[in-house]
This record gives sequence, structure tokens and C-alpha cells, in this order.
Amino acid sequence: MARALCVLVAAASGLLVLGPASAGAQSGPPGCAGDTDATQVPENPGPPVRFGINARAVTGQIGPTPAPSLPEDPARHLAKLNELRRPGAPFPLRLTRFFWRDGEAAFQQFLAMTELYTSRGYPVELQVRYQPNEQEEGDIAAWVDHVREVVRRFGPNRLVVGLQIANEVNITFSPDSSDGAYEGAREALVRGVIAAKDEATLLGHDQLRIGFNWAYRTDPANETSFWQALRDRGGPEFVQSLDFIGLDVYPGTIFPPAEAGAADYRDGMVNAMSTIRCYATIPAIPTSVAIEIGENGWPTFPGRSYEDQALILRVMVQAVNDFRGTYNVHDYRWFNLRDSQTGHPGVFQNSGLLEDDYEEKPAFAAYRELVARYTALDGRAPPATRRPRVSLRLSYRVGQTRGGRRCARSRVRASIRGADRRRALRANFRRDGRRVARDTRRPLSRVIDPGPQRLRPARHRAAVGVRLADGRLVRLVRRYRVCGRGLPPGRGRVGGRW
Repeated sequence: MARALCVLVAAASGLLVLGPASAGAQSGPPGCAGDTDATQVPENPGPPVRFGINARAVTGQIGPTPAPSLPEDPARHLAKLNELRRPGAPFPLRLTRFFWRDGEAAFQQFLAMTELYTSRGYPVELQVRYQPNEQEEGDIAAWVDHVREVVRRFGPNRLVVGLQIANEVNITFSPDSSDGAYEGAREALVRGVIAAKDEATLLGHDQLRIGFNWAYRTDPANETSFWQALRDRGGPEFVQSLDFIGLDVYPGTIFPPAEAGAADYRDGMVNAMSTIRCYATIPAIPTSVAIEIGENGWPTFPGRSYEDQALILRVMVQAVNDFRGTYNVHDYRWFNLRDSQTGHPGVFQNSGLLEDDYEEKPAFAAYRELVARYTALDGRAPPATRRPRVSLRLSYRVGQTRGGRRCARSRVRASIRGADRRRALRANFRRDGRRVARDTRRPLSRVIDPGPQRLRPARHRAAVGVRLADGRLVRLVRRYRVCGRGLPPGRGRVGGRW
């Protein structure tokens, strides 16, 4: 994933690229560029991820102005949610845009939504937005009182399981979607987390996970400043109040600006998870504090196909599952269940697995399948998945050099069989440990031919790694001879199947 690092924002005419920065220009702790190649990162095991979804169709907009959302049909909404969750397992719903400035009206609205969902067995998490009115902006004492009231009024419901305090405070240019544009936002985040944890502890609401979130990502100077502010304002008391750190990540939509192919979204997810872990070292947040991916999506605004959304969803979710132990990721929420307005030119109006009339996009079935595959039930691990069927054959044709030595021109071909044939995204070809080619088009074959004059030693090792659309990586390795007296003339083939 070697590419320029940029931030994209929505404008009336589409997307604008702002603030390009090279990895070399970054400041802050070494390594906060994150891991950029998923193949170089170990896939450590971990507890099964809790999968859920952002349940509301209304979304934040990049900039100062909100956008309307078509009203929800409660019966159809609940029916589609029921199709997604694995029976007998929790399927948490994240409820967004609970604004401080909306006062009692917001409490009544979100208490009603919470009762609607929890009465049907869905755990609920609240995004408790700082967004103040003009009179309250910067009044941290009043904000802390509000946060404590949220705990008091929602905490008695044992299925209210999480409070995210403030939203994307590291983003300072978008007051509708994020809280960082408001005076005192960093202080509000720190004091809000501490107050929420303290109130929950006092009242015995031990089911409430308390945390904050971070948007992947802005320029390095701003990020370093943000994480240093958490350290300087919060100290150990802030860190000890945290049950999770949230990650909002939209590879190919917000940052990075583009991916070369579907498989590169795996690299994008790894980069986001590793980068938040790196920045979290500034305020000394330990790796034992779990990551909760609160928002991950790929909206189908005009120019993006439904089929690509389903494919990229599979790649990103698979990456989270594969690296959950590596980065201690406990939770994942897709953004969103339903479009706000299907076909709207806005970036986030088309984020759903469903169109605004509840018609399914292909991504709906894809996410349902992945939730069923990777959700634990009654403490048992998810069922094992079928291993992909891949074969590797090394074909060679033997010729003779002017010096009389017999040498082979070698070809490595990876063949994907059965149902996995259309799921192959790319293949990396290596010779003696070095990558010599990369192919992203079937039949995924390349020639390994360094030339007779460089053929030493007589024995070589050919390897191919094939990345499938669901994120799985399969590898095959074969050893072969390319020069020497023992190599018969003509043609030959060696191979095997994994």
C-alpha cells in the first residue's frame, strides 16, 4: 500500500483532495505511519469479534450542514435487523447523533429508540455527541453534568452496553459529522470519559463500556497534537477510565484516497488498526484496552457499484477477523443498515446495506454470511470455514546453452478451482524468497526466468501466494532445478494442491 497519504472531504461538486503528505513528512512517534502491507503482519488469534451495525439511516455530513434522511419504517427496519444477526447471539446496535444541544428532546428520542431495540434483545451503544449550542460551547462543567445524566437515565437498562463520549474530535473542519470543530472539544472528551466511568461505577452500571473514538485520519501534526492533548489533559485517570478506543475507518473513501484493487482494502484496514495502536502510545493507552471499530463502510454514491461494495465489505471484515488478536479488536459495526437517500450525490447518503426503500444491496447478504460465520454462540467458537481449493503447477521447458548446459525456462501457474475461482484477487510470485511479479488478473500466471547466466544455485524455490476476496491468503511452495547435468531435455511439470 505504497501511496501518497491524503485527506478527502466532500464538496458540492464531489470530492476534493486536501493536504497531501508523504510518510517521510510525518512527525510523532516512530511507526505512526502504521503497517502498510498486511502480508507482513502476523495474524494472531483472539476472542471472536462481536459484530453489529449502525442502525440509524441519518448520517453526519462533511462540513457544517446536515442532510435529510428518508423516514424509517419500524417494522421493515426490525425485520432486516433480525435477518442480519445470528440467532442466539448478541448483535449490538450503535445509535448515532445524540446531541447535547438538543436537550430533553434528544433524551426522549433516544430513550424511545433504546426501548424499541432492547425490548427485542438488541444491545445498544450510544454516541454521546458533544455538539453544544452557542451558550454552552466550552462550558465543560455543564457538559460533564450532561454526561452524568446520560449514565443515570440509560444505565439502568442492562442492554445499554456502551457510551462513546464525543465523536471524532481529531477532525476539526466538519462540525456536522464531528465534534473537533467546537471550542473545548478535547477537554470535553477527556472530562466526559472520566465522568461517565465515575458515574457508572458509583451506580453499579458495570455493563457500560466507556470510551471515545478516532477518525482515520488527518494530517500528522494534527494527530500528534490530538493524542498529546489526551495525555496532557487526562493522564492516568483518563486511561484508567477507558474500556475501549473506537476507530472510524473508510478506506478508499476518506483516507487513503484510493485503492488500486479490492485486495488493497485489506492493507487499508491493517494500516488503520496499527496506526491507532501507535498513536495510543502517546497517552499511554495500553494494548489491553480493546479497539471497537464503530464505523467502517464503503458508500455506493454515484460511480460506485453495488457489486464492488459487497466485494470490499468481505475484504475489510475478513481483515478485522484475521487481525483481531494482533491489534486486540473486540467489536465491529458496519456503517449503515440503510441508505439515507439512495442515489443522492452526497458521500454518506448511500452508506447502507439496503437502499432507502429497504431493497437489499448484495452487501446485505455478504455481511449476513460473515456475521453467521464469525459470531460465537454460547461461548463456542464459530464453525470452521472450508479451506479454499488452490493448485500450483510449475512447468518448465529445457533448452541448452552455448556452453552445453541444460537450463529451464520456468513458469509458475496458480489455478483456482471450483467456487473459489472468481474469488481470487491477486497472486504474488516469489523466487528464492524475493517477489518477482504480482498479478491481479486471471489466470494468475507469470514466468520466472532470470536467464541462464544468473542461474545459481542449481536448485530454486518457486512460491505463489493467492489472496481471495474474503481476505484469506493461500500459499504454495515448490522446489525445482533449472540447470545441471541431471536435468533431462524436453518438457516437464511438477506441482501439487493445497
